[in-house]
Amino acid sequence: MKDKDGGTVISLNGKWISHTHTVFAYLGFLGALIVGVNLHYHKIVKNEYYGYPQEWFPSVSATIGDRYPERSVFQICIALTSGPRFMLVLLWYYLTARPGASLPKFVAFTGVARTFLCGGWVYITSTDDHDWHDIFMISYLVLTLPWTLGCLATSPVNQKAVKYRKILASLFFGTLVPLVYFFIQHKVHKVPGAYTIYAFLEWSLILYDVGFDAVTALDFEGFELRLVDTKGGFNRGETLVRYRSTQMADVYVENSKKDGRPLAQEFSNAFSWAAMIDTLSDVYLGFVFWSVLTSLGVVVWYFPLWHMGISGYEVCILATISPYLLTNSAVRRAVFSNLRFVYIGSLTTLVAFMVITPEVRLFLTTTGLFFACLAWASNFSLESTTTKMDLKTAAFSLGLIMSSVAKFANQTNNPIWPLMNSINGGWNKTGLLLTVLAIARIHFRQPTYTPVDTTMYSGKGGSKYLAAIGLGGLLFALHSLLSDSSTMITWVWDGYPVKGPLAAPHGAYTLFAMGGGFLIGLLRQELATSPAFFATGCIGAFFLQSFHGWWGFYGALVLAVYLMAIVPSFIQSCARYPPGSTFGTAFMVYNLLVLAHVWVVAYAFVPGGFLLRERTWLVMTITMALIGTGLSVIVTNPKSGSHIKSRSEYGISGVRRTSRSYFIYALAGLELLAVSIAYLRFPRYDYKPYHPEEKLVTAGIWTVHFALDNDMWSSERRMRDLIKEMELDVVGLLESDLQRIIMGNRDMTQFLAEDLGMYADFGPGPNKHTWGAALLSKFPIVNSTHHLLPSPVGELAPAILATLDMYGTMVDVLVFHSGQEEDAEDRRLQSLGISKLMGDSPRPLILLSYLVTDPKKGNYNTYVSEESRMKDIDATDWDRWCEYILYRDLHRVGYARVSRSSITDTELQVGKFVVGSGKQSTEEQIDEDEVREGLRFPPQFRGDGVRGHRYHVFDKPRYFR
Repeated sequence: MKDKDGGTVISLNGKWISHTHTVFAYLGFLGALIVGVNLHYHKIVKNEYYGYPQEWFPSVSATIGDRYPERSVFQICIALTSGPRFMLVLLWYYLTARPGASLPKFVAFTGVARTFLCGGWVYITSTDDHDWHDIFMISYLVLTLPWTLGCLATSPVNQKAVKYRKILASLFFGTLVPLVYFFIQHKVHKVPGAYTIYAFLEWSLILYDVGFDAVTALDFEGFELRLVDTKGGFNRGETLVRYRSTQMADVYVENSKKDGRPLAQEFSNAFSWAAMIDTLSDVYLGFVFWSVLTSLGVVVWYFPLWHMGISGYEVCILATISPYLLTNSAVRRAVFSNLRFVYIGSLTTLVAFMVITPEVRLFLTTTGLFFACLAWASNFSLESTTTKMDLKTAAFSLGLIMSSVAKFANQTNNPIWPLMNSINGGWNKTGLLLTVLAIARIHFRQPTYTPVDTTMYSGKGGSKYLAAIGLGGLLFALHSLLSDSSTMITWVWDGYPVKGPLAAPHGAYTLFAMGGGFLIGLLRQELATSPAFFATGCIGAFFLQSFHGWWGFYGALVLAVYLMAIVPSFIQSCARYPPGSTFGTAFMVYNLLVLAHVWVVAYAFVPGGFLLRERTWLVMTITMALIGTGLSVIVTNPKSGSHIKSRSEYGISGVRRTSRSYFIYALAGLELLAVSIAYLRFPRYDYKPYHPEEKLVTAGIWTVHFALDNDMWSSERRMRDLIKEMELDVVGLLESDLQRIIMGNRDMTQFLAEDLGMYADFGPGPNKHTWGAALLSKFPIVNSTHHLLPSPVGELAPAILATLDMYGTMVDVLVFHSGQEEDAEDRRLQSLGISKLMGDSPRPLILLSYLVTDPKKGNYNTYVSEESRMKDIDATDWDRWCEYILYRDLHRVGYARVSRSSITDTELQVGKFVVGSGKQSTEEQIDEDEVREGLRFPPQFRGDGVRGHRYHVFDKPRYFR
């Protein structure tokens, strides 16, 4: 067509651009499916375990990338899709952009990035380079979340289009849950047909993803792109974007005036990198606070662990009540006027890693926490206007989420803790540098606070102590349940076959729930503090406490949402009153709950322990009751904090250029990081034993002292090295439950299993009140059950009875930790219980245990008896008291005792067995040269050994005919 000046005009209707994109995209996938089914059906439906007829529908990846010509059909169509795709993103930006608005730019950037990433996984197939194909694919899926939410947030007022977008987005994200479930059924449980169902769900994601973008046709009906050749009137080929009518422009102006979309309004201001850096600095300081707070418990725990009772160092937990100092007006004035230096004081925890002596590291950690609690209590009081308080509490909450994400990425160790260093996986120097930069950014670029008068607080109504009690209960709940994404997963873990969530990838679900709660607290505080929402949180706590598997985890997710949602309201409630009495009392309540949390399992070693023995339910009930108490004050005074004088009244200038939108950006980044970590940590389940040619099983038992070595460093990597070099196929780990505040809410089995390539059974969870028993196995764990042996007086004795598939033979492995020497009747009853478990097993069996008995005396004769049918791996080894390996119906090959170095206080005992040989070993010992090389123990531990590990007691392994 011609314009009025005689130039050539090419009009491209936005609707037809959208249609073209949709047609070519669907044609690529469906064309490849049709060609593949017709030419290579049996090949593309076959997976690593099954083929036709168990699996009868191909997955997307097998269809589009494995075979020619279907791969070429797909790649050609996707190439044709790329042009309309870029045009679609461009037109969407022009349609939604407003002067100064930052969100449309972010959505456009996401759309362009997804298009390039799509090209990455399309043209680099899994057969070309599996790693890069996965990197492009997971990056594409991760960016699907901000693209979808961004398009929904910026959608013009078109009810039909918005409706379809919501439906398709809900279907897309809702499908991810069963998708993961059936993938686990296929990958973990090897269920026939599960991959076919997974394939259908995978194809449905394609339909929803492309369909979501196809909805733009409804918005583009009144939108077109014109290319005009103006014969010199304009530069040749200049592109003009015009509305075909004023209808869409009118609608858009009307939409901009709407007041019902507060979240969109948050994004309407111009994006500021300075504000973004301010926000990230705030969030990082929140991360540092939670890192310092969560580090103290595990550092203190080292000392009573070695003393086997109260050490006196427990008094260090009182560092958290430093805000009580603010009750003194002189101290308060000094702290408020020099807050930046108080923050610097918290750096002492971050430099503790430079010191080797445990006592000095404890002192530095305590000092850092003292200043950190003082700084944050003061800051909450000074951020007195509601808006500024929202931002400070947002940084506090996101700091917790960031801490959990960091632990998720590092298999439950925080990389800046004082028990970490460059050798065992720490990032201490990097963390220290970033903290210095964050403090400099936030505190040294602003004017100092003028002295504050005591009359600044005029809180009326309610009670400051009720508010403090509520905050104390909330702090404890956040720390004990949400400071690690896997803690509540271990609460509901019930063994194999898997009937619930796994730490990876389902830890990301916990992080998403925390993020959801954060958004509710940031945007809808009236909902967060409603009685109905509190009742919902209580129901979640009840489900977590009462159920295993998915139902218990659903309760955990509900509780996570609730706890994160109420953080801003509870902190604002306390900020209404003088900080000393409120925040000091809150941390004192927190400390009392921490002690109760320890007493439920440490009852045998502490005064008055019987009062809370095995009563986690009571601690949970008290916690929720305290939170309810704090909530009552907020309900009575819904406008908490509004009457405190603003910062400008105390001479503060240079107000920070930030808003809630930047915290939402930060949250999105953390959640996307969580998704990526979950993908990278997804178990491969392709584990192989060390010597399958011999049908050899090398089994060990080790009491690992809660993954703290003798010098108070995290010991997982040192443990990993010895387990790997000893070529252990199966190992029982005792004193392994670290999912408590005093152990740092950790889980050593995650790192060991993932790094060594082993299946892991965490054993009885932290709500079962034991010190822990865990099992790692190169062999698939077909079934496992958890047992608590009779313990009428002393500590609970955990056991795991697992059935392993060893070279096609089902073999039972029993991991057991007996009670202490002081409780003779407990140990007698436990020996009877374990003997019955062993006697009732119809399969070959290996006992990996901690028995607390002399060889051939007392309870030993119950474990090794006609009822149990068990044999001692070496009845001539008289120098034992704790660790024993017993067996039956297997051919014993060898036995060794390996010194611990400084990793723990107990040696590693190892036995070698051959499965299904049909031969029984005798008591006759033989020399190593009479044993085939594949059956021998590693030679490097002879003599002085390596890294402090050597064969000791006998100075060499023992072998049997």
